[in-house]
Amino acid sequence: MSDDLKFKTSMEFRYGVPSGLGPGVVRLVCENPGPFTFKGTNTYLVGSTELAVIDPGPRDDKHLADILKVAAGRPITHVLITHTHRDHVDNADALKAETGAIMCGYRRTGAERGNIERSPSGTEFVDIDFAPDIELAHGDVISGADWALEALHTPGHAPDHVCYALEGRDILFSGDHVMAWNTTVVAPPEGRMADYLESLKLLLDRPEGIYLPGHGGRIEEAPRMVKAYLLHRRWREQAIVAAIRDGKSSVREVAAMIYDNLDPKLHTAALLSVMAHVEHLIERDIIAGEGPLSFDQPLCAR
Repeated sequence: MSDDLKFKTSMEFRYGVPSGLGPGVVRLVCENPGPFTFKGTNTYLVGSTELAVIDPGPRDDKHLADILKVAAGRPITHVLITHTHRDHVDNADALKAETGAIMCGYRRTGAERGNIERSPSGTEFVDIDFAPDIELAHGDVISGADWALEALHTPGHAPDHVCYALEGRDILFSGDHVMAWNTTVVAPPEGRMADYLESLKLLLDRPEGIYLPGHGGRIEEAPRMVKAYLLHRRWREQAIVAAIRDGKSSVREVAAMIYDNLDPKLHTAALLSVMAHVEHLIERDIIAGEGPLSFDQPLCAR
């Protein structure tokens, strides 16, 4: 069995130069390329007179200056965060200090904070202390002079992940939930596969056809991409179950079988992706695991 997921790795842009993506929507790409950020983090400016900034990016003085330059004196009234991974949120406080903008985003619960504090990476890549001025819930709408953005809580990649639908337009800002250049990393305990799959299904009930992601280029015919994501995850799950039935007895052994010829920089991400699927399979009693979830937890098929 194979899946129907095809990646789009071409992207026309220049660092520091705004790309118009339709009336009142501009993208800036931060110069933080890497194996998990592709060309860099996308920052979006929405509006014509009063602006919202979606994901101001990592702490980067030049990117901050680029955002202010593109604003060209127009007030930035709101900063909206898709999730609190540092490559999306760390410039937010500096932008707020420069503009007085209202910070909007999902605030983690105590349990969600505890999960990341117990993870191997700790708070290295997550701002668990993020405290928005407006704590968003699913369905909340943030409005400016000529724009309105509906918040859609889409956990999975992160428990605090939010997509934003631009009202009156065929556009959804998808953050790291759906991207065209690669699959989304779902890494326990920060990520949870059951939540991720439900959040993908939530988007299938939406009307938007164009997604503007946190990394990489725009996604046309976005529902088709979401369906391909779901098919890919089902295919991956079946491959994992088949590997366990074939005698592979841990996340580490399964990952070595499934991800051959993998870039060493992505080895840990592959292990975590398999672990996320294993956790979901155990929850559904399709496989069994002995002891706590880990790369070397003994696994067997039911």
